[in-house]
Amino acid sequence: MQQLTQKRKTMVMIALMATMFFAAINQTIISAALPKIIAQLGGMDYYSWVITGYMLTSTISTVIFGKLSDIYGRKIFLLSGIVVFLIGSFLTGVSANIFQMIAFRGVQGIGGGILMSISLTAVGDLYPPQERAKWTGVMMSIFGISSILGPVLGGVMVDYVAWKWLFWLFLPLGVVALVMIWSLFPKLSGNSSECIDYLGSIFLALSITSLLLGFSWAGTKYAWISPQILGLFGATIVGILVLVIIERKAKSPVMPLSMFKNQGVTISFAASFVMSGGMMGAMSYIPFFIQGVKGLSATTSGLLNIPMSLMMIIFSTLVGRWMSKSGNYRLFAVLGLGIMSGSMIIMANMNSIVWAAISLIIFGIGLGFGMTVFTTTAQNSAPTSQLGVVTASCTLFRNLGGTIFIAIFGSIMNTSMARNMQTVMASGSGIDLTKLDGETAEKFTAMANPQLLLDNNKLEAIQASLPEQVQMLFSKMMDLVRAVMGDALTSVFYIGALLLLVGVILSLFLKVKTAAEDNSKEFEEEESAA
Repeated sequence: MQQLTQKRKTMVMIALMATMFFAAINQTIISAALPKIIAQLGGMDYYSWVITGYMLTSTISTVIFGKLSDIYGRKIFLLSGIVVFLIGSFLTGVSANIFQMIAFRGVQGIGGGILMSISLTAVGDLYPPQERAKWTGVMMSIFGISSILGPVLGGVMVDYVAWKWLFWLFLPLGVVALVMIWSLFPKLSGNSSECIDYLGSIFLALSITSLLLGFSWAGTKYAWISPQILGLFGATIVGILVLVIIERKAKSPVMPLSMFKNQGVTISFAASFVMSGGMMGAMSYIPFFIQGVKGLSATTSGLLNIPMSLMMIIFSTLVGRWMSKSGNYRLFAVLGLGIMSGSMIIMANMNSIVWAAISLIIFGIGLGFGMTVFTTTAQNSAPTSQLGVVTASCTLFRNLGGTIFIAIFGSIMNTSMARNMQTVMASGSGIDLTKLDGETAEKFTAMANPQLLLDNNKLEAIQASLPEQVQMLFSKMMDLVRAVMGDALTSVFYIGALLLLVGVILSLFLKVKTAAEDNSKEFEEEESAA
């Protein structure tokens, strides 16, 4: 595909961007609307499965279909991914209960995983190594646009129209993307002489499923050392060991072990893993500071995220261009992760909304650097025959990093809050519940719950329902809980900063290539063959 005219390449890129936006916007548009949708459907106990189901199917399909696209070509899977996503979106909109929604979101996830990985892989097919960073940056900026537009649009729509339209609104865009890919994307065959690694695919899927479920449920649904969680982690270890044995013998492994011998690929995977973990630590827990510690609304929290997303959009595009010119991947990787780490140190020490906004803007700049570099370094370090599976695996490690570290950060925060609350109460500086009657004291103990801080309306309603003489004590208790939450968040942000610093160290081992060096022998052979 690198031999296409520049005009044809641009048209194909527009088709890929439409495809990427279609998949991304349909993920972000429901984030703000999902609680209200679940309230109407019923089944609040299964709320998390609407998210977990999509995450599981998208993560598994990402890597499996990435490998299949190396064998059978990209076009058939791009078209299939769009069709599956269209069907999943339509069916989700007609869900009559929570169980149907979970199942249909799983179908969506299969299509979304295919589209996310193969769209990025196609950039590597279209352009030689020295040009990939520029276009990867543009593709990554699509995520930033959808992260701004999606939640705002979803929150407004769910208040004024039937929730099904959140899933149906962009179906015409999916049809347009389908037609564009069908008519513009070249039909090129992969290495069809390879066979499908069915056994490896099964154990890869089982290992990913048990790992993601283990970290999704640990510390929330089950205790970390419960038989359920230990069983899932044990199944993950066994599954990985069996997978390694299978892949060593497979003629065409779904997860080629040879790619882990490539330093550029391995470092890219590891850095993507820790970057995603740090990113989720910031994006998932900064709302606790804004809403919980400072007592502001969810709307304000969402608005404060907009400058971060804008910085990510701007710098993803700029860094892609700068990296294409210089070829100095190491520099941009170190800068990106270093900036993100520094912003999380600011988060750990912030005491006002102004500093929260500043830290998010800085974080967005670092994210713009990091989101572009590691997909590009993984692609440029891999042979063309493994372009699909390497790109998909980079996405896989990014997804795993986010899921694993959200669970770890959540446990750190909960443990820190419980310990700090006990310390404060034991020191005598907390609320003296002995001065209250037994029933009121019991209510106060139950209300020392940080979740209350995230719902100002509920908090005000509870305070108004209390006898006037104890409302002052209630305010004091909530101030105490806010202080304890603030201290716990400090621990989370410092650990996130340390995690990103590990990413900086890993990035120092990236091999620096110039644009001339990127023009590999393999590409020259393709040119001469053409």
